[in-house]
Amino acid sequence: MGRLKVFKSLVKDSLDVITHGSLRYHIWMASLTLIMLIGMYCYSIQLEEGLSVTGMTDRVSWGLYISNFTFLVGVAAAAVMLVMPTYVLKDIDFKQAVLIGEGLAVAALIMCLAFVVADMGGPSVLWHMIPGIGVFNFPNSMLTWDVIVLNGYLFLNITIPFYILFRHYQGKEAKSKVYVPGAILSVFWAVGIHLVTAFLYQGLQARPFWNNALLGPRFLASAFAAGPALIILVLAIIRNFSAFNIQDKTIKKIALVVTVAAQINLIMLVSELFKEFYAPTHHSESAYYLFFGLHGKTALLPWIWTAIPLNVLATVLLTFHKLRNNFKILYLSCFMLFIAIWIEKGFGLIVPGFIPGPYGKIAEYTPTGIEIGVTLGIWALGAFVFTILAKTAINIELGKIKFKK
Repeated sequence: MGRLKVFKSLVKDSLDVITHGSLRYHIWMASLTLIMLIGMYCYSIQLEEGLSVTGMTDRVSWGLYISNFTFLVGVAAAAVMLVMPTYVLKDIDFKQAVLIGEGLAVAALIMCLAFVVADMGGPSVLWHMIPGIGVFNFPNSMLTWDVIVLNGYLFLNITIPFYILFRHYQGKEAKSKVYVPGAILSVFWAVGIHLVTAFLYQGLQARPFWNNALLGPRFLASAFAAGPALIILVLAIIRNFSAFNIQDKTIKKIALVVTVAAQINLIMLVSELFKEFYAPTHHSESAYYLFFGLHGKTALLPWIWTAIPLNVLATVLLTFHKLRNNFKILYLSCFMLFIAIWIEKGFGLIVPGFIPGPYGKIAEYTPTGIEIGVTLGIWALGAFVFTILAKTAINIELGKIKFKK
């Protein structure tokens, strides 16, 4: 009964915190709400008219929704780069950022599930994904495994921070024997969610563009580059607009993680390009379409030739110690790297897998305004959720809200 009373007080205080703030805070939340409403309107059109209002066809059946889903799985998995040093290796420098990283993982996973719902056409078919009720082809279906690991990882990233914040709200220290086993499990689970997503593509024999042994490891490398890069940008914003003290050495350590992951990701990219173009076969046509166009079809060229230079430039800037320690250059590099990997793991990975089709036909894909509206609405939802979680967590950690006995 006492815990229920504390929980009710926490909910009440949290609502008070997230509904009050500066003018900039209210403008930010109002902007996100407006974008979400636009996204909901676009989604209502999709519900009424079906997926025909999107740019997807029977030839290219995965587009902007699944591209963002794939990328965000990596962003969610990147929280492990803060969880492991903090909870397992006891590195106090990461402790300031770990709750922010886990909040970002929760927001990313919510967006992942929202993109899956959008891609399925509507929520009325979601019952198929409920174990024991839906028509699951378990354990053969990789999609089944993907649903299980995503929801499991979401559960871990909600419960562990909630327990820690719940204890801190009461003025007590969290017991390590309670949360450390879950933290260790989340480390392996984070690797699992991204590998299973990679296996989902690798297992499609009719799509040779994805039949690559490096796909799984490269998923992890790009995730551990883009995710912590986003965390650095978020920490920079928090440092500027709140009293939460994020030390320079914390950001510098995360930047080192980003640098190593970006370098490994770039090496794997070169390896893939060598495999595709040094001794090309007819299975290399998807890669040719992506990088050079095929039979006059060049829709993806501007995207990929924006991503590759950004990726290389950001990695080079991060590699030099002196440049990386200049925070203005660091933030710019992280932004460029985030955008580059979003393009590369989005349009650069998903769409070329369908082009050309099994019979050699080329049907290009271009997202419609409805798709873009729904996508922006889901990203706004993620930002909205993260803002609420971060504002509550920061105020608890600063002691501004605590349980009044």
